Amino acid sequence: MNKFQSTKIFDGYSTVFRQWRAEGTHCRFLHGYGISFKILFQGDLDERNWVWDFGGMKRAKNTIDGMPPKEWMDYMFDHTYIVAEDDPFLSAALEMDSAGMAQVRVVPATGAEQFAKFIYDKVSEFIKIETNYRVRVVSVEFREHTKNSAIYGE
Repeated sequence: MNKFQSTKIFDGYSTVFRQWRAEGTHCRFLHGYGISFKILFQGDLDERNWVWDFGGMKRAKNTIDGMPPKEWMDYMFDHTYIVAEDDPFLSAALEMDSAGMAQVRVVPATGAEQFAKFIYDKVSEFIKIETNYRVRVVSVEFREHTKNSAIYGE
């Protein structure tokens, strides 16, 4: 069965993180990127002949973690410090958050591959519910600036 596909790029986010397990590389230190991610949608067309409304994250009826999806994306990635839940310096990061020094967001793991999976998992469930299972997320490509990316999907 043929299905239509469309993509949407979400960009303009600045975030900082580190990969604390990356011994021997500079990635173990805090570093920041201009990040973006591209979501690949697949499904049947709606009454407007669209797979997914390109502005649909702004007009959504459903939420991700209790927030409208665009607000959730801004909350997670716009001028934030993302820390892995098993980072030995998690408590120090949370102190920075409490002191108003950083907007800390805790995720299962950090790095482009893990961020692609994190976004996929969050957005995939939202899209299914928002479209009454007409559309699914095929993949998420997460980009660190314009040179590096990682893709997670089915």
